[in-house]
Amino acid sequence: MKIFIKGLPTKVEESELKEVFGDFGYVKSIRIIKDRETGESRGFGFVEMPNDAEAKEAIANMNGGDYYGQRILVSEAKEDPGFGNNRGTGGGGANRNNRATGSYNR
Repeated sequence: MKIFIKGLPTKVEESELKEVFGDFGYVKSIRIIKDRETGESRGFGFVEMPNDAEAKEAIANMNGGDYYGQRILVSEAKEDPGFGNNRGTGGGGANRNNRATGSYNR
């Protein structure tokens, strides 16, 4: 199961997060999302735990908890069905006449 974590303090490293979630079971992967330009944490990330029971226990115990003085939100990650397809479901972009729409300008 993939777990979403929001509200992470910027100083938290993936190795530390793996250790914390490892208290609940085997952690397959960890990914803290970082800003492309600065390389700093954006305050959220993902943990993947293959055992659903262990993942649900981690969610139940970690959600709403205090982590370095910040409240974190932990939940099952939801897949975005519109992400990655070519249906044009995102906002902005070009219309059929190849003119910019929304706040996107060329």
